[in-house]
Amino acid sequence: MTVLLPRKPSRREILRGTLGGMGASLALPFLDCFLDSKGKALAATGQPVPVRFGTWFWGLGFTTNAGIKDKAASGMGIEFLDQCKALKPFEKHINYFSGFNMPLDGRSNYVHITGWIATRTGTAPAGASDLAAPTLDLLIADQIAGGSRFHTIDLNACNQPRENYSARSANNRAAAEVSPLSLYARLFGPDFVDPNKADFKPDPAVMLRKSVLSFVGDPSKKFNDSLGAADKARLDEYFTSIRQIENQLALQLEKPRHNDACVVPPPLTGVPNESLEVESVHATHKMMAKLVAMAAACDQTKVFNMVYSDNQSHLRKPGESSYYHVLSHEEAPDPVLGYQPGSHWFGTRSMEALADFIEAFANVREGDGTLLDNTLIHATTECNYARTHTVDGVPLFFIGNAGGRLKTGMHIVGGGDVVTRVGLTALQTMGVPVDKWGTASLQTSKAIREIMV
Repeated sequence: MTVLLPRKPSRREILRGTLGGMGASLALPFLDCFLDSKGKALAATGQPVPVRFGTWFWGLGFTTNAGIKDKAASGMGIEFLDQCKALKPFEKHINYFSGFNMPLDGRSNYVHITGWIATRTGTAPAGASDLAAPTLDLLIADQIAGGSRFHTIDLNACNQPRENYSARSANNRAAAEVSPLSLYARLFGPDFVDPNKADFKPDPAVMLRKSVLSFVGDPSKKFNDSLGAADKARLDEYFTSIRQIENQLALQLEKPRHNDACVVPPPLTGVPNESLEVESVHATHKMMAKLVAMAAACDQTKVFNMVYSDNQSHLRKPGESSYYHVLSHEEAPDPVLGYQPGSHWFGTRSMEALADFIEAFANVREGDGTLLDNTLIHATTECNYARTHTVDGVPLFFIGNAGGRLKTGMHIVGGGDVVTRVGLTALQTMGVPVDKWGTASLQTSKAIREIMV
């Protein structure tokens, strides 16, 4: 009698699809979650307006007593102090959240790390490299990204590709785009299909690439069941990325809808040097803001992540060796102003950059409104005050009303409630079917209903 011993399938067999047959994927149709409460449609085409989601990150929070004035209770109106004056023209598009806390259940505050991870995943990290749950932007992308070319677009204006605060796990963190030129080529280069061109012909090269990928199928249940938890997670992440590429290629083979909001930007000129000097970072950020806004308008993506400065903020002034983070520790507060003037300058530039980002979306006309009207931007940092690096009271903003799903112009006072209420509100606003979010003391089922329509 011949006994056949079980053999582990090779990686090549999996890639060829011999385990589970040929793989296939379809782009999702427009769903109800893409509509606002009134089923609003694009005026030019009668098609529904897609609602986009993005995150915007800056390092080191605010300078003490210089950002947003405290409020006793939630209500309309936001009082922008000196550091945030650049945001005043956009007040009607903004919600500001203060006084929300971050209980850590005895875990350490890993400075510059705990704040952003807990805010974006709902779980306090157990170590400096721990990231136990996907960031909320990916949960939202999994819900709404169908029909767009890129699942997400990740950007970093300070030439640090690793500093991207979007991840599925500690081992699955994509590098961010750091060059405006590379970003332009990716979004609007040879693979871009102009939705407003009269003629459309599928690119044979794209057809070939899709044909090759069609041989990559999901592993069989039997093989999957033989794996450990870590390998299952890695394999699932791998096939998720394959399906995303298949979706991207499939869309390039279809004629896109006519889109009046999509105006292909001209090739870039005057691109700044890749540097951590503030003026270079600021110029890079401004270019990237305009590109990602138009990418959203052109249906290239519905989810994006923009990092203006990293979580330890290595921004510096020309000719100076000390950067923002060092200054936040070593600079003495001015006895008259009550804050560190050098740190305050860097914080002010951060808020000016956020104003530039908002303006890029507000300047794109879409339907009977603007791209900003159909977007929710979740702007966060990793600590409350630059000097103390505390995680309770971390400032957060919502910008845009997500296609009419949110009331704006409000200052929401947390009163010590968990910061994850803000994240849960974002998830539910964007149609993610969750009734609670977070773990341990950070878990909440209380969205912020005052701002939800």
